[in-house]
Amino acid sequence: MANTFKLKTFEQGATAVNTNISTYTVPASTTTIIIGLTIANITGGSITVDAQIVSTTNDVTTNVSSYIGKDLPIPSGSALDVLAGKVVLQTGDTIVVQSDTLASVNISMSIMEIT
Repeated sequence: MANTFKLKTFEQGATAVNTNISTYTVPASTTTIIIGLTIANITGGSITVDAQIVSTTNDVTTNVSSYIGKDLPIPSGSALDVLAGKVVLQTGDTIVVQSDTLASVNISMSIMEIT
């Protein structure tokens, strides 16, 4: 088993309000541990974001959306570290971030992929 540390970054660009800004899906034959998830507000006003895990693994009977954070306020020029600890994801699980404001965030996610 190989452990690989990675940094995934996402820039919102012209993503519409309340649509997926970023999605990271765990690759096949991989387990991922999220070490950090930072969301930065790049606008001149306050925004609200949601971060969630969408799981389709066979450990659950139906697709499950579990919020890591819901309606999280981020003031202008600030960043928010969404995680209080680490999160383990299995193959096919996805992290989704959404904002209530167009073109409003940059996202940095530190992960370890175990293959």
